[in-house]
Amino acid sequence: MLDKNKVSLGIAPIGWTNDDMPDLGKENTFEQTISEMALAGFKGSEVGSHYPADPKVLKKALDLRGMTICNQWFSSFLISRPYEETEAAFIKQCQFLTQVGAKCIGVSEQSYSIQGMLDHPIQEGKYVMNDEEWEKLVTGLNKLGRIAKDQDMVLTFHHHMGTVVQTEEEIDRFMKSVNPELVFLLFDSGHLSFAGIDPEKILKKYVDRVRHVHLKDLRKEVVKQSRDGKWSFLKGVRAGTFTVPGDGDVDFVPIFQILEEADYQGWVVVEAEQDPAKANPFEYALKARKYIAEKTGL
Repeated sequence: MLDKNKVSLGIAPIGWTNDDMPDLGKENTFEQTISEMALAGFKGSEVGSHYPADPKVLKKALDLRGMTICNQWFSSFLISRPYEETEAAFIKQCQFLTQVGAKCIGVSEQSYSIQGMLDHPIQEGKYVMNDEEWEKLVTGLNKLGRIAKDQDMVLTFHHHMGTVVQTEEEIDRFMKSVNPELVFLLFDSGHLSFAGIDPEKILKKYVDRVRHVHLKDLRKEVVKQSRDGKWSFLKGVRAGTFTVPGDGDVDFVPIFQILEEADYQGWVVVEAEQDPAKANPFEYALKARKYIAEKTGL
């Protein structure tokens, strides 16, 4: 069982409103989203595109519901744009997160990413970095990690389908290259499974450097359809590639055991981008909460 005093349970708003495809869940308001999160038993939320930009307004709304912000996605462009551009945006976002009580920021390198392209097969033509680009990425992230640490925050890096750090080899090179005191891993069970990587293997190898966890399930049948049909990442999302823990084909019990044995401390966050018209967000949040309680005691 995971220690309730060390592990907190959150959920991402992407099940209610999709940041990349705003038509999915556009009817779901910010207030409805966080109210249903709290009602389902979650204590933390990541930041969604429809959340208030004013940290005071956001924090008050969350405080009323006994919730807090646990993380926010940050898009870096370290290998394709001047470092200073990414740094300025990063500092601004860290300041915002500090004001709403968050301690973690989740960075994803979005240079040349194909994840948001509606007509590009997610399983084909992913950009591969050369040695010079690897050096830019690692150097830039180490600098950002220092900035985060100086603000009493933690930079976690999100490996992701369609990005320059997706494959097992890329994850291994990344973890070997970055400063382990400044740059940590955001472990995502769904993206590893989608990429054909065993989540248990990666978590066992790097659990001591994991500072944020995304619990994302997936449906293997839809992944096969995606591969055979040469679907884009977003088309797969619409079709139901992902779902909440306990509803798909990822075995989470070994993942929970690895976290327990490593005495993991931090947030575990349900994240399952789905079409709210097909998968009612509140219903699926309750389903995930029940499953996690049964398997972890949280």
